[in-house]
Amino acid sequence: MTHDDITADAVSGPGGTPPGPSAVRPATVDADAESTGRDTTPSPADAALPPELAPAALTLFGDRLDLAAAYAELLATDGVVRGLIGPREAPRIWDRHLLNCAAVAERIPSGATVLDVGSGAGLPGLVLAIARPDLTVTLIEPLARRTSFLIEVVERLGLARSVRVFRGRADEAASGSSGREPISGDVVTARAVAPLDRLAGWSLPLAVRGGRLLALKGSSAAAEIEEHAEVVARLGGGEPTVQLCGVGVIDPPTTVVEIVRERMVGPARPAAKKRARGGRSRRG
Repeated sequence: MTHDDITADAVSGPGGTPPGPSAVRPATVDADAESTGRDTTPSPADAALPPELAPAALTLFGDRLDLAAAYAELLATDGVVRGLIGPREAPRIWDRHLLNCAAVAERIPSGATVLDVGSGAGLPGLVLAIARPDLTVTLIEPLARRTSFLIEVVERLGLARSVRVFRGRADEAASGSSGREPISGDVVTARAVAPLDRLAGWSLPLAVRGGRLLALKGSSAAAEIEEHAEVVARLGGGEPTVQLCGVGVIDPPTTVVEIVRERMVGPARPAAKKRARGGRSRRG
């Protein structure tokens, strides 16, 4: 895929902000750091892999660990400056973000097409593309400043052949818009996007029949399943299950809600007007 292919999807597509490059925003001030006089300027040192996490990182990224490290540095510097990652998150990029996302790769079949809804800074979509070069990944994100960052990262990491950036909402990607064909994939991923009922409504239409939604969740996973299982079923999804990814590799493991798209459910249609005898509509 060329630079023009990626840019065309990102800049000309619909989204929550006007097309075009985003302004660079200053990093949020850390109040604690300000009070102690500590320098809050983003630093590549913040992205250094902690020695205690090196075995897990090597297990999850293998010979692409250097690529993961380059992405971590971009998150800790440009990502903080542009407001995509909070300053306090920079020193925790590996355990809270990269390893947490990479563990989900074990739930994705070989050679799958992956659509990452609400990709933001590329989590988990870009992490999966780094960890699994066999995957074809589309990052779906409506905001211009985020898609600008994603395009730059894809190019700088040399991932343009396997990663596409789609600027727009999930429903626009599923239905097609601005002259573009609808897109679908074997797996749809999402992290910290929305409660399960809304997330399923946006994501399941993007999955092929038999495909699956992998939603990265926290301790609320079981409660969300209990609350929204009926909605998921109406949307064509199977029974949601909780999967723990990275057991024995990372602690704690990543909690994922997995939903298989069992039925193709179209948009709801308005109820037809009742007709009286003679073919005329009844009036109140």
